[in-house]
Amino acid sequence: MALLELKDVTAGYGDNMILKHYNIAIEKGKLVSLLGPSGCGKTTTLRLIAGFSEPRSGEVLFDGKDITRIPPNKRNFGFVFQSYALFPHMTIFDNVAYGLKMRGVGKAEIAERVPEMLKTVDLEGLEKRYPRELSGGQRQRVALARALVIKPDLLLMDEPLSNLDAKLRVKMRVEIRRIQQELGITTIYVTHDQEECFAISDEVAIMNNGVIEQMDDPQRIYQHPKTEFVMNFVGFDNRIELVREDGFWKAKDGTKIEAAEPLDAAEALAYLRSDDVELAPWGTEAKNSVPGTIDVKTYLGRRYQYNITTPLGTLVARVEDGSGKVGDKVALVLPPERMALIRKPQH
Repeated sequence: MALLELKDVTAGYGDNMILKHYNIAIEKGKLVSLLGPSGCGKTTTLRLIAGFSEPRSGEVLFDGKDITRIPPNKRNFGFVFQSYALFPHMTIFDNVAYGLKMRGVGKAEIAERVPEMLKTVDLEGLEKRYPRELSGGQRQRVALARALVIKPDLLLMDEPLSNLDAKLRVKMRVEIRRIQQELGITTIYVTHDQEECFAISDEVAIMNNGVIEQMDDPQRIYQHPKTEFVMNFVGFDNRIELVREDGFWKAKDGTKIEAAEPLDAAEALAYLRSDDVELAPWGTEAKNSVPGTIDVKTYLGRRYQYNITTPLGTLVARVEDGSGKVGDKVALVLPPERMALIRKPQH
């Protein structure tokens, strides 16, 4: 049985319904990330779980009990805010101890638990400092320690790394994952950063307009997206419309396209990442070879990106070979095993 469930939840602000008949189930001990564009309902979901807002309809269940109307201070959930929300006039010790004091924990136990937690988040010896005396990464660790020291039943994190620079974000996401696994605490993590999300999560729920498009482990989402939205979101930037004719897939110009992934449908959309497209000499007759002309060439650092006009439309290839020039005639090879297929939506 899932530790946390949202069942048929509808929620929003005023006339703006953000979540519509929304369902999610999270198992104990997992780190589950909510990923999606701004306004998709990630933070609304987190606020419902935390108790900061209530749904218009539906239920929030924790460990089999209905907590929909239970206030936040009765839920024993830890929350790490995007802004950290530290008290500037309190020392690091007092910031971390705050939740314990609010719960009536005795001084002797506080004196024992706070240093232990500061050690866990690698802030040992900084108890007497104030937030202004710490770096951004250290303040983020204080916020994490404050959320964890109360021994929460659930940890909620809302864009906790968005205020850090790129290098520190990478370091801190590793630390968050290490601490979460070490403590075995069930965690819900909200982010818009796909790389960050995939790096630390057991499961990822990709959200769009108040619904979950796909929820799965990161590798399956990355390799086998299930909807057109997820395809685009995780970087399948080449799209080819296919129809089934005489047992084969064919593009709109009649080109036969082979795909390793089976799909029982009359019409399909084939998606392929630009990193998986191969650039070959003009006239190449490899499987799934398509002729084209280079329209745009851009340098990306490790690779070159080519935008190429083909009979199937404009396709994008990112390759290490930088010898191609605008106007060159080339062939694109579309590896069948790298192609993802979904049924073409009927609008």
